[in-house]
Formats: sequence, C-alpha cells, structure tokens
Amino acid sequence: MKTTLLAAVALLAAATAAQADQRFPATLAGHALLPAESFLKPPSDAPASLSVSGRYTHADGRRRDQIGAVQGISFLSDPKAPRPTGVNTPFNGQPLQGFSGIKWMKDGTAWATTDNGFGTRANSPDAMLTFHHVRFDWKTQQMVILRSIFLHDPDGILPFNIVNSATTKRYLTGADLDIESIQVIGDTFWFGDELGPYLIRADRNGKVTGLFETVVDGQLIRSPDHFSVTTPSVPGQFNTTARRSRGFEGMAASPDGRFLYPMLEGPLWNAESKGWENREGKEVVRILEFDVQKAAYTGRSWRYQLEVNGNNIGDFNMIDATTALVVGRDNGEGVPELACNGPARADCFNNPARFKRVYKIDMGVEPGAFVRKIGHIDLMDIADPSGRAKHGTVAGRFTMPFWCIENVDIVDAEHIIVGNDNNLPVGGGRTIGRHEDTEFVLLRVPEFLRAR
Repeated sequence: MKTTLLAAVALLAAATAAQADQRFPATLAGHALLPAESFLKPPSDAPASLSVSGRYTHADGRRRDQIGAVQGISFLSDPKAPRPTGVNTPFNGQPLQGFSGIKWMKDGTAWATTDNGFGTRANSPDAMLTFHHVRFDWKTQQMVILRSIFLHDPDGILPFNIVNSATTKRYLTGADLDIESIQVIGDTFWFGDELGPYLIRADRNGKVTGLFETVVDGQLIRSPDHFSVTTPSVPGQFNTTARRSRGFEGMAASPDGRFLYPMLEGPLWNAESKGWENREGKEVVRILEFDVQKAAYTGRSWRYQLEVNGNNIGDFNMIDATTALVVGRDNGEGVPELACNGPARADCFNNPARFKRVYKIDMGVEPGAFVRKIGHIDLMDIADPSGRAKHGTVAGRFTMPFWCIENVDIVDAEHIIVGNDNNLPVGGGRTIGRHEDTEFVLLRVPEFLRAR
C-alpha cells in the first residue's frame, strides 16, 4: 500500500511538472498603432532648451543641435553592418515613444508611461518624463492620446540635483529618473524607476510627492545610477548591488490597492557567492512588497527564475489577488525568417527575436519562495484568422518581433493587452530600414486566464 501510494504521488508530481508552464493559444482581437514619429510640445512654462530633444544621442556623446543631424541606427544591428531606422535626431519637440508600462482602467481607457527617453542618463537630459491617459480604437486601429502629463518636482522631493533644478516647476528628465512602470491607486500615481532603483509617488497632475529607496532583505539596493554612487578613485570599488538599467521594470498592485509589487528587471549581486542571484545557474529576479498606507517596504519578497540567462522581464500586473501576468523577453528584434544566417548585413536581422512571451504566474506561495509559472502565450505565434492586424500577419499568424515588449495588463475575463516600447530612434523590429511604430494588441486568451 505504501509503495502504491508513493508511486501515485510520483506519478502526480510528474504529471504536474509536465503540465507546468504549458503553452496556451492566443488570438488577435485588436491591433492599434501610434506612428513612431509622434511628438509633444513642452508646456509653456518649461525651459526653452526642452523644445528640442535628442541632442545627446550620437555615439560619441557630444551634443548635436541641428534637427535631424544624427542618423538613427538600430541598437541591435551589428556595428559592422549598421541598419538605419529612417528616423534621425535631434527632434523638434518631445517624443511620445517609449511606452514602458500600462494600467488598464475599468472605463476602458488606460494609463501608460513614457520611459527616460533615449536609454541612459547620459543621453536623455533633454527628454521630459511623461505619462499619458490613452484610449484604443480597435476599429480604426489607432492609439488615441487623451492627455499627457509632465512629471515635475516643484517641492524638491527628490534628494538629489536634477537637470532643471534652477527652475520653478522643476520638470524632470531622463537624466533624473527612468520611469518604467505605472500604477494608479485612487488619485495617486506610482512609478517604478530603473535608475536608482526608486519608487516615485505623484499626484494626478504629475507633481512628485514622494521618493522611496529600495530595500531588500534589510539592505539598501543601489545601481551605478543611484544618486549616492560616484565614480571611485580606484577601479573595482563600486558598492552597488543592482546592474545598471536593471532596476524596477514592472510593478503590479494588489486588487485592493494596499500593496505595490515592484519587480526588478535583473538579478541582484550576492556578495557571499560573488555572483548574480541564481538557482541552478539560472538568474533570479526579485518581486518586492511595498505597503502603500505605511509608505514602506514590508520586508517580504518573492523570486522569479528567468528562463534564459540574459533575458529580461518587460512588465508585470496582477490578474487577481494571487495570479499575475509577466512579460518575458530576449534581446533580439526582427522575424527569424529574415535572419542573416551568416555575416551580419544591413538588409537582414543579425539578432532576430525568438523569445517573446507573456507568463501567468502564481504568487500564492510563502514569501521568499519561487513563484510558480502556470503557463505562457507565445507573442511570436498569435493566431489572426480574421485578419485584424494592420500588418505583421503571415499565413494567418501574427508576430510581435520587437526588442522591447514592456506593456501587459488584463482587460477582462478573456482578454489581455500587450504593447511594445519602440525605442525611438533605435528600434527597427518590424521592417528592415523602417522604425517600428508603437503597437498595442488586444489578445483573446480565455484558456490562459482560466488556467490554475
């Protein structure tokens, strides 16, 4: 009897393992685009210098003032075979590009955030930080901007010097913060920052009301871009625990609005093992818990194991009290069918997209444990039997071959929304020689959302 019971348990465990992280189908229900070259005028009280953006995007780091003087080259193209994107900097105005976090609202609209501008603190001091109230018209295939809000810090909440510190409004730029995720709780907006990493609190008009540094296991977490970190006089003396550009990428909120769950994009440094946090050689990232009412971290966290070392998470939102959506992606762009398959050239993708997924995870485990991956959908293989895509469908299958897919949230019991960060002016995943647009898709995934 005992042997039989053990055998049954073993069979059950094997079956559970076999069913874990299974792939679920996804059908395209809507496709909406915002053209890559979409721009905003700065507010009338912003410094005149912000009327132009992208002056510092040249590879040599030197300022260029002439509009359109710097050719846009795909960041993922081979240096020996640069692939132009057809979009040049500097820009006249502020780009709308870079949607790096979304929150779907009950009224069918959404809030989305534009990240730091051009990718680093050094090249983004003239890129204003914005977030937007948006609506998706699936019939006309348009992403409609209802309102754009510029983040500012007139009360000097940020404890470090900012680019526009000498002005009254103190508009924030990509040299100050990199806001990659957004949550709306009542009339308060919360942003996950990638540079510090920090949590940023603001009101509905974009005025900063709080900055919260990151604490994990009782330790202050700092990246090389944290305000307290300076270049050491002797090499090898950086005292940081997070990689540059691997701070908070996604951030979920509990359905009751009591807790935020900021999620790091990359693993933390383990001083004892002298390596990045991992399990059996695979990198691990942390999901933290922040008490909104107490404005403090609870000390609880969970672990998420990456499927492939070097991959990233792109966004994170709760479905209900214990399950959530996570974007997992590699660092490739372009359809595999147009891969170079040999020496890099400008007319093919030398690093095509292969791993672009949305995972459903179960967080109903003890703090400190690994979340359970219930299953995923493959964003490189979406059914489009009704031809709803504006472009990107071949033989009834739609793909999202973008470098950065950084937006996901649940819409209703059968649908989720997914979108790219088009990385203007260096993203070219859809068509050779043409910059990708901002694309959002409505996906019908009932089996995926029901899975447990």
